Amino acid sequence: GGKRHGDKGWFIEPTVFADVEDDMTIAREEIFGPVMSILKFKTIDEVIARANDSNYGLGAGVVTKNIDHAIKISNGIRTGTVYVNCYDVFDSNTPFGGFKDSGIGRENGELGLRNYLENKTVIIKRPDDSMP
Repeated sequence: GGKRHGDKGWFIEPTVFADVEDDMTIAREEIFGPVMSILKFKTIDEVIARANDSNYGLGAGVVTKNIDHAIKISNGIRTGTVYVNCYDVFDSNTPFGGFKDSGIGRENGELGLRNYLENKTVIIKRPDDSMP
């Protein structure tokens, strides 16, 4: 992988980037496409801190056999969607959207409908017999 796909835009073939360092552009900015960046780590807390040290938070992928690690990472990172041992699984009833510079608001599900609703409060006192 790594070759340009087509002659327009910035699309590349499915690619795995190995030996990525925290200060590299590929580790700091959102990438849309079939790519994976591999960064080495020593602790789960380091993974969470690195993920949160970003201006973006649309989606994340966690690959692990340890469900406790998956839950800790999923709860710790600030991103709109976390995929564990899968990616791009879609359910139209599930809200979708990002955190931070990856957008506000949600699409799909009940949260997505809220953008199109107007709330109204009506307060009624039950009439008593003395009212006309």
